[in-house]
Amino acid sequence: MPIVVNLDVMLARRKMSLTELSERVGITIANMSILKSGKAKAVRFSTLEEICRILECQPGDILEYMDDADYNKLFNK
Repeated sequence: MPIVVNLDVMLARRKMSLTELSERVGITIANMSILKSGKAKAVRFSTLEEICRILECQPGDILEYMDDADYNKLFNK
């Protein structure tokens, strides 16, 4: 039951780099990279709120629930 992070999609749509987003949100590029890669164990609501404010999107535009079967098909696992 993985949560897929689509931050790269939103960044591309907004023509913004991960570096610019991390600077505007106020978190390190390393932590933003961990979030973008889907390896983060948690995200603060305040961070998610700021990301959504800057990217002008909803949390569901960034985070997506996918069942195991669909996840495995998509990511060939």
